[in-house]
Amino acid sequence: MSLRLGIKDFLQEARFRAIIDVRSPAEFAHAHIPGALNLPLFSDEERALVGTLYKQENPRAAFKKGLEIAGKKLNWYLEEINRLTGGKKLAVHCWRGGKRSDSLGWLFGMAGYDVVILEGGYKSFRSYASDFFSACAPKFIVLGGKTGSGKTEILTELKNQGEQIVDLERLAIHKGSAFGNLSNSLQPMPEHFENLVFQAMYNLDFSRRIWLENESRAIGKVFIPPAIWSKKIVAPLIHMEVSLDARVERLVQDYAGFSKEELVAAFMKIQKRLGGLRLKNALDCIDKNDFAGAAKIGLEYYDKTYNHCLDTGSFSKIFSIEIPGNDPVKTAEKVIQFADNHIFK
Repeated sequence: MSLRLGIKDFLQEARFRAIIDVRSPAEFAHAHIPGALNLPLFSDEERALVGTLYKQENPRAAFKKGLEIAGKKLNWYLEEINRLTGGKKLAVHCWRGGKRSDSLGWLFGMAGYDVVILEGGYKSFRSYASDFFSACAPKFIVLGGKTGSGKTEILTELKNQGEQIVDLERLAIHKGSAFGNLSNSLQPMPEHFENLVFQAMYNLDFSRRIWLENESRAIGKVFIPPAIWSKKIVAPLIHMEVSLDARVERLVQDYAGFSKEELVAAFMKIQKRLGGLRLKNALDCIDKNDFAGAAKIGLEYYDKTYNHCLDTGSFSKIFSIEIPGNDPVKTAEKVIQFADNHIFK
């Protein structure tokens, strides 16, 4: 018989097991526990059929149909679990910790697997993550700077030098501006992004500082969890003063490799804010391969936006430091030293 665990114990056990999400493919694609593998008891169509019977007839009819569907696939479930996990111990869950996880947990147990089942299912995970965000008291330091300051690279270097970070842009698969997804990479669904943030923060040491990049509430099509946002906007901020030339140089390095069509499309997203003349000048620069000129025009808008956010924000303290050049290693060393001397360690 499979052991049923509450969410806290389940997450602890899941560190040493394969997490198996037996919900339908559509449920899994919407959001799931990070690192989980999907082995659905029902396909999307089968789940819809069983659900319709449950609502329109009765639970007994739905159970009978579910048994009929699953009974034909017992060998497939066992073949799939072996293919996915290679015989590892299993941590199984469904939506509410009901019949789906019980059914496949029983089958895998009978086949000789060591199985634990999540009491309350994925729903309990979501509730636990929400409570965690509300209750946690992180010592955030926000790393700020105008567009092109290299915040993401510096954040990565802070991690390389032993600091704790939460890289929200990496989790969001977006750089947070009209130019933030020129690669057209698929972002996670908003709910799954919150799950990824939870995973990134769950095992951090909250007695030590944690670095975040200064982001807007929305990063592309996803949003920083409200409880984390409320803690981030009142944290101390280190604003890095980087010269315009250095920022333009970095932007050209980052974006000149994209096609002209992609760059034009990105500028078109901010055409109302740029104004007609500046948009025309930017597009002319792109057409002439003057990517530095286009970058300077874009920065006119983004610098004003950043300054407005600083003026109207609620950071507990804002510390400005000058950063020469584009060396993330030296910059990380400098901001660490500054934090040691002026902000909590």
